[in-house]
Formats: sequence, structure tokens, C-alpha cells
Amino acid sequence: MERDFRSRVTMDTSDFILLSDYVPGAVQEIRYHSTFNFIGDRIDGYEEPCAIITLEAARALKAVAAEMNVMGYRLKIFDAYRPVCAVKQFIFWGIEDTDIRMKPYFYPELEKQELFAKGYIAKLSSHSRGSTVDLTLLDMRTGRELDMGSPFDLFSEISHPDNRSVTDEQYSNRMLLQSAMVRGGFRPLDCEWWHFTLENEPFPDTYFEFPVSSRCLKR
Repeated sequence: MERDFRSRVTMDTSDFILLSDYVPGAVQEIRYHSTFNFIGDRIDGYEEPCAIITLEAARALKAVAAEMNVMGYRLKIFDAYRPVCAVKQFIFWGIEDTDIRMKPYFYPELEKQELFAKGYIAKLSSHSRGSTVDLTLLDMRTGRELDMGSPFDLFSEISHPDNRSVTDEQYSNRMLLQSAMVRGGFRPLDCEWWHFTLENEPFPDTYFEFPVSSRCLKR
């Protein structure tokens, strides 16, 4: 298993771009470059607060953004490509690190070891394949995020897209985002309303290790 995983890891950036080059109107709040995340520290490999993604996924997101703009919304990106080293940090934190200082904000109902079993953190993340994005919608009139019933990265059943304990408005907002992303060629995740992967992702079996940095890309 370990040998097979390493054989699928590469530093090649040739099919990756800055999302801002294709969707300049999207707001970016790259949480793992900050300390406001479930670990509480900047995550390994996040050298710049920029969204990097495969060209194919960027093209699909551009179409989604155009549709949402007509309806009065903008995309807000929390995460896109995530290097393998970041996922390794998540795993170490979940198994060996005793730090739980961010528990009240991100996983108040769960023990940190449960985050893997319940699917909130993956040991092989689709983000590391380059065509997965975490996002929400902003109302262009108010500049505020739509109320989705739970914040990004709240690891709880209330964050499941189909959870009906949220209000009708919150559920409608989730379905607005999900429907637009599905029409754009993305598939949702059953436990996170913000998480989508390009259905026909170009690297379904390849994981990438280069850092989140514009300097790594061929411009």
C-alpha cells in the first residue's frame, strides 16, 4: 500500500493554474494558509493564500461562476488543490497530536480520531488530485455569504448537504450551490455541503506534492 501510494505522487505542475486567472471574480479565503482551521496552525505546504486547481476544473468553475453571477452571486473559495504533505499533517495530528484547542469551533461533537472514520478527513484526499474545491456563495448585493446552516469545516451531521434540521432557507441555499456545481460537472460529498470534485477529473489516480505557491506554476 505504501509503495503504491508513493508511485502515484508527483511534483508535476504542468496542468495546474491559478484559479484567479480563470475566475477573477471569485473571492478567496484560503483557510489552510491561516491559523483559523481545525488544527489551529498554518498547514504544511500552503506557502501562499491562493487557490490552485487543474485547468479542466478551472474551466468548469468558470462556467458555474458565470451562471451564479447572472443570479446575483459570486463564488467564495476556501480550498482547492491541497499538497500531500498537508494531508500527512492532518493524519499525524489526528493520530498522535494531543492538541484539541480548535475542537469547540470545528468538531465540538466528535473526538478527533472520529473525523477519519466519519469521512471528514481522508487519508488520501481528493484535493491532492487537483480537481476538488471547497466553496460557498456570496450575495453580490450584501457581500455576505449565504447562510448554509453551518460554517465551512464544521465536522458535524448538520454539515451533511441533505440534513433537514437546518431551516428551509438554509437548505435551499445548499441546494442552490449543489445544483449549480452538479450542472457544471462536479459531484458533491455526502458529509460536507461545501466539497465538490470534478466528475471527469484529469488525474483520478495521481496525487500531487508541490506547494500551494504561484511560483511553482508555469505561467
